[in-house]
Amino acid sequence: MFMMIGEAHPYIAIIGDIVESKKIKNREDVQEKLKQTLNHVNKEYNDVIASKFVITLGDEFQGLLNLGQYTMEIIYYIKKELYPVKIRFGVGVGSISTRINKDMAIGADGPGYYKAREAINNLKNLENKKKKALYDIQILINGDNRLQELSLNSIFKLMYSIECHWTSKQREIINYMLFENDNQSIAAQHFGVSQSNIQQLLSKSHYYAYEESFCAINSILNEVNYHAKLS
Repeated sequence: MFMMIGEAHPYIAIIGDIVESKKIKNREDVQEKLKQTLNHVNKEYNDVIASKFVITLGDEFQGLLNLGQYTMEIIYYIKKELYPVKIRFGVGVGSISTRINKDMAIGADGPGYYKAREAINNLKNLENKKKKALYDIQILINGDNRLQELSLNSIFKLMYSIECHWTSKQREIINYMLFENDNQSIAAQHFGVSQSNIQQLLSKSHYYAYEESFCAINSILNEVNYHAKLS
């Protein structure tokens, strides 16, 4: 069970940050693409969004979820749409101590956002020390939840290590499998190849281990919904 010690009504705060945005040549195009992507997220996942995702700075954005079950879908949809631009994500689980504005995730404050900001800063510091990203998502949970944090962040590291070795074709097919239809036959028809080709590609890219981890994190974060309903 996902424990939220000391949290009567936890939320999931997500802060995203474009990596080395000032070095991007087509920066305006990327910012426009990010704006369109966040608009889609706000529309598609409206039922679980407490405060809509909004760009807070030129290279940073944030949003607030009241349910955890679609956290991974939202993060990876944003990653998919902005690729090859790299984005780091800080995820904070905790209460919000100020008034929540549904229309935009600006002005709200509390442990959930503190943890998301801390996670983003941790990723930046790790990148500065190691000169390269070890993983692109970190989650921090308010309260005495060290074991849950350790488990989730270990999974994020493993997923990132798998993802970094994907070819462009592997990434395209895996994105289709994750977001469109988890069926090899339909994927084969869509890409005009044989099912055995899809099977081989997925096997070489460690897709099923990745997909299982994806679903496991969603299931764990879905417990945030359970505890919120108890409040």
